[in-house]
Amino acid sequence: MSLQVVSVVGNSSLLQPGFSLLNFDGNVFFFGQKGWPKRSCPTGVFLLDLKQNEFKMKPTFFSNDSCYLPPLRYPAVCMLRGNADSDEYQYIIHGGKTPNNDLSNKMYIMSLVSKNSKKTTFQCTEKDLGGDVPEARYGHTINVVHSRGKTVSAIFGGRSYTPLAQRTTEKWNSVVDCLPSVFLIDFEFGCCTSYILPELQDGLSFHVSIARNDTIYILGGHSLQSNTRPPSLYKLKVDLPLGSPAVTCTILPGGVSVSSAIVTQTSDTEFVLVGGYQSDNQKRLVCNRIVLEDNKIEIVERESPDWTPDIKHCRVWFGCDMGKGSVLLGIPGANKQLISDGNYFYILKCKGAEGDKEEEWTAQICSPTLTEDPGDSTPFEDSEEFCLSAETNSFDVDYTDTYNEDNEEDESETGYWITCSTSCNIDINTWVPFYSTELNKPAMILCSSGASHWVHAQCMNLSESMLLHLSEANVKYFCNQHVDLYKGLQTPQKVVHLTKQPMKPLRKKTTMKLTMPVKKSFLRRLFE
Repeated sequence: MSLQVVSVVGNSSLLQPGFSLLNFDGNVFFFGQKGWPKRSCPTGVFLLDLKQNEFKMKPTFFSNDSCYLPPLRYPAVCMLRGNADSDEYQYIIHGGKTPNNDLSNKMYIMSLVSKNSKKTTFQCTEKDLGGDVPEARYGHTINVVHSRGKTVSAIFGGRSYTPLAQRTTEKWNSVVDCLPSVFLIDFEFGCCTSYILPELQDGLSFHVSIARNDTIYILGGHSLQSNTRPPSLYKLKVDLPLGSPAVTCTILPGGVSVSSAIVTQTSDTEFVLVGGYQSDNQKRLVCNRIVLEDNKIEIVERESPDWTPDIKHCRVWFGCDMGKGSVLLGIPGANKQLISDGNYFYILKCKGAEGDKEEEWTAQICSPTLTEDPGDSTPFEDSEEFCLSAETNSFDVDYTDTYNEDNEEDESETGYWITCSTSCNIDINTWVPFYSTELNKPAMILCSSGASHWVHAQCMNLSESMLLHLSEANVKYFCNQHVDLYKGLQTPQKVVHLTKQPMKPLRKKTTMKLTMPVKKSFLRRLFE
């Protein structure tokens, strides 16, 4: 096993715990960024191009008949083939967390439409499900099994939010283990059927599952109810006769106490188990070799790579299977508050020296064998307190079809994600459109006080009609903080109606009557 240090050109904050990797025709694609996609890559799916130990992220596109696919973290992902001899395959994506921390219960089918040196196009369709539809969840697994010429998928485990009837104010967003039911999904009709097996007593999440033909092996996992990582190993056998399917479960010895581990396939019958946690505060640095032969499983320890001091001493690590015995591992940077590229990444090659001589991994990784499902590649558990939440700034690239953040507006300067006021609640990781005119950025309005500044219309409690009026009318606006200083300018001034004063009546001419004799000289002096 060898460990290779790699870097993501420009910024690695898009790759956070919970991402998934899809392998189409030897090309590895990244899915499940933390935060909503930007205009430069609205699909949220990137091609990972590795050259000279540097990852460059190229945006991909969806066909016109594709559905909307939100960035989902901690979903269940597996490969779907029409049959064991088919060269064409798709990926199934079920559940996961959205950037708003909402849980999804939808199932998507991803297939590659076309790819050339400049553009990669996918088709994404949502599968309509009926019957016993699994509830929204994350941290679960999905596998494809083949029996008697038929194909179904099986979903098990995961976590979900506490039911609404059981929520309290203090624990509104608390999560619980999903019931330990097994769901079989028929892709032809979209029918879901749940099975309750007596051998499965406790719910599990962040476990490992590997499928071969009609059998699924479930290894490890974490139970929230008991806060333990039991060394469990279950064998699920699915029979698909003409009538109703049959599912049986057998408890096997020789399990491993681990959660959030990664499985990568190295040959037709061999897999490698790497990473994960053996307790809440202790990583599992031991690797295991898993062999599936003659309807049985064998798990033995194997030589571990020479872990670097950074990996040994960090408390959190995360990653995903890249295909053909390679795993992408990430750890948080020590000074993530001060540096722009906060995560460090490694590629772990599990094929050994012989496999390394046969191939040199650049951006091309061969797809899994045709007869096997590569197993679930559930990423490590969510450790939000150790994750970077920095916004991506730029990607230094030298060709046009690479994701280039410089093509975006500099949002740190335009201030779409600023704290506009003391009551501002707009966050880039949780924001969703509020007004019908919004797409991928919140609506803002200019406050005309002093040197002027921008505020979010939603934080100012503006109705959509008022926002449209202010954008069309040539009037000044003042935010809630400055409205008292300029009260008369926030809305059009009231027209003051002047009241006309009544005109004074004309004075009448008066005549004086003299009732007593007056001298003419006196009268002349009086009127002069």
